[in-house]
Amino acid sequence: MAVSIDFTGKRGVVFGVANQRSIAWAISERLAEAGAELAFTYLNERLKEPVEKTTAKLKNSLLLQCDATQDDQVEAVYDHIKNEWSEIDFVVHCIAYAERDDLGGDFSSTNIQGFRTALETSAYTLMPVVGKASTLFGESGGSVITLTFDASQRVYPGYNIMGTAKAALENEVRQLAVEFGNRNIRVNAISAGPLPTLAARSIPGFRDMTRAHRERSPLQRNINHQEVADTALFLLSPMSSGITGAVLPVDAGYGIVAL
Repeated sequence: MAVSIDFTGKRGVVFGVANQRSIAWAISERLAEAGAELAFTYLNERLKEPVEKTTAKLKNSLLLQCDATQDDQVEAVYDHIKNEWSEIDFVVHCIAYAERDDLGGDFSSTNIQGFRTALETSAYTLMPVVGKASTLFGESGGSVITLTFDASQRVYPGYNIMGTAKAALENEVRQLAVEFGNRNIRVNAISAGPLPTLAARSIPGFRDMTRAHRERSPLQRNINHQEVADTALFLLSPMSSGITGAVLPVDAGYGIVAL
């Protein structure tokens, strides 16, 4: 008998929807299908239109501007949501960015500004996103997920500084899970295999990544957006109540294969 996860009456915030091909949007659609109400953020006015167009199909959703590297903007988002909803049940963090010049080429050529941009955007932002949300979770606690990639542990030529950022992000997941565990706030990460998104197109060697995953993974295929979205739904639901501080691979098994 199929078991469904019901998010009716649940509310949460999604940081990082870019367009209809983004992983964040696949997760959002799955949450909405399960009955959740969602708030979305966009970086600035220039990027508002594609996010607004993508999220418009969902009823009762909120759309708020937020540069998550700015603590005051994250706080403003949660202040607005507190006025609208009082409490939230979950947060989805899908924020990542590196300068195009820092993807590909020699890793050692990354300059200090490129390092800061990648680490602050892709890793640091999880800290205020979780920390400032902690007061909005109710007595029953809540769940937070973020997205990482296998390059946190192994070298993917071309991924460069983003691998360093993902390693930092995973460490934050563990530290935040410990910090907020006594309030029943769980923090986990999904390590997804390569998926065709707007951001992925800017990674040199992306086609090689997808081919390697397809040829070497035990399932002998690439994953899809829906598989990541289903895993996110599970991690955000009470069905995963005993899981926190984890990095859960959704990679068709590629990460277990040595050769």
